[in-house]
Amino acid sequence: MRRLCTICARGGSKGVKGKNLRLLLGKPLIAHSILQALESKLFDAVAVSSDSEEILETAREYGAHVLVRRPDAMATDTAAKAPAIYHCLLEAERKLGATFEVLVDLDATAPLRLVVDIVGAVSLLEKTGGANVITGAPARKSPYFNLVELNPQGFVQLSKSPPVAIVRRQDSPRCFDMNASIYVWRREVFVAEPKIFYSDTRLFEMPEERSQDIDTELDFDIVRLLMERRQNG
Repeated sequence: MRRLCTICARGGSKGVKGKNLRLLLGKPLIAHSILQALESKLFDAVAVSSDSEEILETAREYGAHVLVRRPDAMATDTAAKAPAIYHCLLEAERKLGATFEVLVDLDATAPLRLVVDIVGAVSLLEKTGGANVITGAPARKSPYFNLVELNPQGFVQLSKSPPVAIVRRQDSPRCFDMNASIYVWRREVFVAEPKIFYSDTRLFEMPEERSQDIDTELDFDIVRLLMERRQNG
């Protein structure tokens, strides 16, 4: 199968200023995802989408095959990610004169993934025949047991009320935190309706220590600590 990897990285960030270019173990944050995609040897091409010329130039330096200038309207703080991935896919296909069968998006802010996670998520899609695969880690809180929300009256209630009371977290249905690390789609499904969840979406499970996403300065410190620990063995 012909596979395309997209990596979408905005120039702006409120939580961590300039995070996609901030150095992490001596490399810009975005470089880690590019190098993982290349190391996997799964992809016919790796495309990077950004509204920042500096990010695009950095992506070129680290081996990205296609650089896509993202429209400003798709690079705001409130812009959804799926349209940016869709735009990147079509632009990459136009520039390369090719059509891909499998689309994989790696989030630049999730550098703790391993190549084996990318391979596993892609393999799950291609072996099962579903529309897409997302990644996640076992949830730290269960909506059936100890995750609560406020109702319209301002009172606390369980987020999901099971038909029979659950007294141990271990007895509740397995739940996962999406880790925003790897998304895999069949191209024809995504192009017809670009979104994250379909009726046959599957999940590739990753451990918590590879599932930290960078949204805040604290997240960045945690990721750096975990990567340094991994590097030092």
